[in-house]
Amino acid sequence: MSGSGLAVYAADDVRSRGRRYPEPPPQYRSEFQRDRDRIIHSNAFRRLAYKTQVFVNHEGDLFRTRVTHSIEVAQIGRSIARALALNETLSEAIALAHDLGHTPFGHAGQDALNECMRDYGGFEHNLQSLRTVDELEERYALFPGLNLTFECREGILKHCAVSKARELGELGERFVQRRQPGLEAQLANLADEIAYNNHDVDDGIRAGLITLEEVAQVPLVQRQFDEVMHLYPDLQGRRRVHETVRRMVNVVVIDVIESSLARLQAAGPHDIEAVRSLGAPLIGMSEAMRAQHLELKQFLREQVYRHQRVLRMTTKAKRVLSALFTAFMDEIKLMPAEHRDQAQRAEQREGIAGRARTVADYVAGMTDRYAILEYRRLFDPAERT
Repeated sequence: MSGSGLAVYAADDVRSRGRRYPEPPPQYRSEFQRDRDRIIHSNAFRRLAYKTQVFVNHEGDLFRTRVTHSIEVAQIGRSIARALALNETLSEAIALAHDLGHTPFGHAGQDALNECMRDYGGFEHNLQSLRTVDELEERYALFPGLNLTFECREGILKHCAVSKARELGELGERFVQRRQPGLEAQLANLADEIAYNNHDVDDGIRAGLITLEEVAQVPLVQRQFDEVMHLYPDLQGRRRVHETVRRMVNVVVIDVIESSLARLQAAGPHDIEAVRSLGAPLIGMSEAMRAQHLELKQFLREQVYRHQRVLRMTTKAKRVLSALFTAFMDEIKLMPAEHRDQAQRAEQREGIAGRARTVADYVAGMTDRYAILEYRRLFDPAERT
């Protein structure tokens, strides 16, 4: 344990690899606190309030959006980080930023935009999150983006093809060399999985796509459901659902903490670079819990994500984003002047691929409701432009 209260293998902002553009150190807060604060104040973070997690924003006020999901990921990440003596603030910053590049309409939007960008380098929301914090946010006089620390950017870039990684310099080296990110990055990635797997159960039940009794056939859920029914046999409705889901989250988090501690003790890394040099992550579930979590994931894929109502929504979403991309590529003057000018400059520098990337930036940055509104403006003769 270091003097800061952190484990020796935790990320410490005093030993950070720094920012792309050097800045004076912050006063009365750490470098990672500065990262977190910049993320929270960014335009991209605010837009997450109106971007889909599974259900389109206007379908109900209580369904999770990208911003509520990100907050839940941060909460889970902070709990685990504190138990493992990792950097809680960095874990929180990575969690809050991990979805900044997500398209409207969730994964359906990403799939549609990736197809549109197939001939221009593709589209992947993880890379787009990095592009958002590195280039697209316009807030500061001396640099583009948010100028986050290396450690935070490392955590945002969860995965990357080797061909793309070679274009990212120091940040992409670990994908080329098959190294690991720091523990806080590993943790944020896992907290994301825990949050969406367990909380999609809650939203799926709320939407009427599944019942608690149906999902309780999955072993991970069944044990928690049985415990709730044993303790509170008369409990009904939302309280019964919440008591079950919160126990599901708790049992997985405890498993991650205990399994990760065992791996850390066995590996004995003496600093963060020792963590990065390993061939496999140290933060993770036990094999038994991983298998149960996978069963839950498969259940959700079949019963929620492929449900007829969700498929109808995703089909419409893909149609909307594909139509928007095509319209703006064919005539960039249909975009607001700021984005039109950016597309023209990018095309002059990089050709048609530059134009396409700028159009993708504009479309990916839309909220669900703005994308729907733009679609109506472009294709509904009765809609005011």
